[in-house]
Amino acid sequence: MFLRLLAAFSTLLPLALGASRIDRHAMVSRYNPTRNASSSTTPMQVGNGHFAFGSDVTGLQTFLPFAIMSDWAWKNDSLPPGKTWADIYNYRGVEWDFHGRLVQYEFDGEPLVQQWLISNPNRVNLGRVGLLFLDDDGRALNVTESDLENVKQELDLWTGTMSSQFVFGGQLVAVTTVSAQASSTVGINIESSPLQAGKLGVYLDFPWNDGSSKFSAPFVGVFNMTSNHTTTLRVGDKLPNGVQAQISHTLVNSTFVTSVGGDHFTISRDTPAAHRYSIHPANASNSFSLSVSYSLPNDTSKAVVSYKSIGEESVQTWEQFWSESGFVDVYTGSSDPRADELQRRIILSRYLMRVNAAGDASPQESGLVNDGWYGKFHMEEVFWHLGHWAPWNNWDLLNRTLGMYHRFLETSIQRAQVQQGFSMGARWSKMTDPSGRSAPGEINELLIWQQPHPLVFAEYEYRMTKSQSTLEKWQNVINETANWMTAFAWLNESTGRYDLGPPMYVVAEDTSPNVTRNPAFELAYWKYGLGLAETWMQRLGFAVPSAWEHVKENLAPLPIEDGLYAVYEGIESNFWTDPTYINDHPALVGLHGWLPPIDGVNLTIAKLTADKVYTTWNISNCWGWDFPMLAMSAARNGETEQAMEWLLHPLYQFDDVGMPVGGVRVTTPYFPSSGSLLYAIAMMAEGWDGSTAQAPGFPKTGWNVRAEGISKTL
Repeated sequence: MFLRLLAAFSTLLPLALGASRIDRHAMVSRYNPTRNASSSTTPMQVGNGHFAFGSDVTGLQTFLPFAIMSDWAWKNDSLPPGKTWADIYNYRGVEWDFHGRLVQYEFDGEPLVQQWLISNPNRVNLGRVGLLFLDDDGRALNVTESDLENVKQELDLWTGTMSSQFVFGGQLVAVTTVSAQASSTVGINIESSPLQAGKLGVYLDFPWNDGSSKFSAPFVGVFNMTSNHTTTLRVGDKLPNGVQAQISHTLVNSTFVTSVGGDHFTISRDTPAAHRYSIHPANASNSFSLSVSYSLPNDTSKAVVSYKSIGEESVQTWEQFWSESGFVDVYTGSSDPRADELQRRIILSRYLMRVNAAGDASPQESGLVNDGWYGKFHMEEVFWHLGHWAPWNNWDLLNRTLGMYHRFLETSIQRAQVQQGFSMGARWSKMTDPSGRSAPGEINELLIWQQPHPLVFAEYEYRMTKSQSTLEKWQNVINETANWMTAFAWLNESTGRYDLGPPMYVVAEDTSPNVTRNPAFELAYWKYGLGLAETWMQRLGFAVPSAWEHVKENLAPLPIEDGLYAVYEGIESNFWTDPTYINDHPALVGLHGWLPPIDGVNLTIAKLTADKVYTTWNISNCWGWDFPMLAMSAARNGETEQAMEWLLHPLYQFDDVGMPVGGVRVTTPYFPSSGSLLYAIAMMAEGWDGSTAQAPGFPKTGWNVRAEGISKTL
């Protein structure tokens, strides 16, 4: 409540200072996305952060099987042939030398078991809901989207309400789709005269999906492998209040339940061999409402929320979201022709991150749209997915997810101390799932730049609350995080300095792990993170562990080649022209941009290095958060026009409904693009620690920028 009141108060500051308030409703509504045909790659979505429903142009999934996804629906595939659970539990990878001792890593183990561990558990598509078109005799018609006329679909961003209408057979059909905010339920209302004549209904279908594909996009699962899974229908008086039918869907050993309520209807299975069910309204009426709710078997006793209640819940939640947290207007009063597109990206990204990136754990790269990396999420991407919630003051949403650091602490301690034999601390995984277990893989085991992230999140929370409870809440996470950062650094006897690596992978994952030593970005982030941890202990009134201080003050200097920072110490001197090193994430620009000024980072050299990146890096191979990171570097260096060019670069695209296009490297959508955009916008509009100008990251000519309820970034 305190955070909500503080955020609401901050939105009043411009009014108190005599400035006019932003007309938020008008600005949001200006960018309501519309379609008159389905996209073949992305749906229009409603959702709540834990659950999302993707639709084609009918407001349902009538013609295209876009997914119904959640943060809680996961399953394991059958074990590989001839393998047992003992084989899974006893999996071990290789041992590599770590400065005189062998460390056990989870990669290059038994191939079948390793691949099973990589692809399991995998995230489940909960089903499909579509319109059923019937002839005069009640038989299903074979209708395609091309048979529809006068198609129009619009998403009301302010209320989270999707409205779709079209003409079929000379009759208007209107569908309204909304998502509950407190459960995994979609509300549907259909208005059409063919309903009264029994010529329109709804179907439910259930796909098979598994971990056989790393990426499942744009659709998740298949509907023709019906013998691989089972569905069972229940109807009758013994169902929970408001539930007229329940369908249990079992894939291997995992079951998911679909509960359907609303206006009275009949339901039947189309054929015993299929998992498709047809719903027919029981009453002759031009209107028909349904609520379709998804849950695990142990959560099926709850009543299904009515369509009306879902709509009211959606309106209240979305109006609160838009009204009470941060807001940035770059459009009103700006003469730069790019302002309209940038504002569109901001508004649509805010909506889509609220739908896709506000769950109990970090979202996968494709959010709740489709499956990437088997539906698993990447802890190094957590900052780009979630960091923006802090300066935009959406702490109610951010705190949903940050609990994962506390839940994953035990497995991270086990990884560091038991599996890998470090003397202390917690090593955060890279690719993981709700259990916190690391998926096997060389990069997964050797990447390190995710390690300081929780220290930054904790710092942002303390800046907001200034409370003892926040200090105590994060104490164990910070202590174990800094302990492992200290243990990982090793004393190089020949230099008297503490080195990072080898073995390790850098941000770009493009160097040889066994020769990578003292990478520039990781050294800077390590020093910054340990400094945050020291300050935390001091706030608690505790003595700072001497090992933390000793390592921080004696870390190896950032490597320099020819007056510029190098990717890592000892890299070939011509790396600026070697495609091996200039084709992936340009983390060198993060030294002063994403990261604030840090002792040991020379800002003159950092700027010269960023300029070199601009002119030599293979930007055509960049994607996603690369562009906001480049923009933040340019902004801190005072190159505001360059910052705008990065944010609106031709290779950094968002489609008609705001979905971030994956580009040349990953599938669409790629939500780190959206989160990093919002973080960069907050930084450039409100400023960063030490900045004094208004909208310091924007050019002074052509741009009129107003920010309400935004906090400065670090």
